Amino acid sequence: MRERLADYAALPDETVGQIDIKGLFPKASELWLEIGFGAGEHVAAQAAANPAIGLLACEHYLNGVASCLSHLEKGGLNNVKLHNGDARDLMDRLPDGSISRVFLLYPDPWPKARHHKRRFISPENLDAFSRVMSGGAILRVASDIPEYIEWTLDHLAQRPEFALLGDPATEFREPWSDWPGTRYEAKALREGRTPAYLTFQRGPR
Repeated sequence: MRERLADYAALPDETVGQIDIKGLFPKASELWLEIGFGAGEHVAAQAAANPAIGLLACEHYLNGVASCLSHLEKGGLNNVKLHNGDARDLMDRLPDGSISRVFLLYPDPWPKARHHKRRFISPENLDAFSRVMSGGAILRVASDIPEYIEWTLDHLAQRPEFALLGDPATEFREPWSDWPGTRYEAKALREGRTPAYLTFQRGPR
């Protein structure tokens, strides 16, 4: 598996310093980032539907990386690079303003109060988003946990560089038009939880 991953590595072992985006994606018109891709269904669907973009995708769990690799290999998709580790390790090495779309889909809600500091939506990570996202870039967040949805809305409301898009009256229940569905979404619906699909846009740099 490690040998297979090497062909898709976002951070090859010898890489130091800032990531060479052109080296990873010589022909990409845009660079997108997915954080915590689970089994990789969404990564593969976006890569297949948008062959001109380069997609960086991060996941801690090796089983998820293996599943994503299978999707990529089956689809013959070569516009994705994977990072099996902490997304911040990757983000900290991205050039300023290099990302035009970020996906944070069904992140761990860390429901216990003492664990809230581990939630990915945090002032520090929003600082990182603000740095790496280009002017007009889109941040998509999906969750089936009402308290995490409120947490996300509250934290982004404190950031003047991010604007919430869409109609709050719908409670953001309509998935994005290019949403392929994931196993996490299917599990939430089976268990009676209603997902929310939040979209934020970064203002001019």
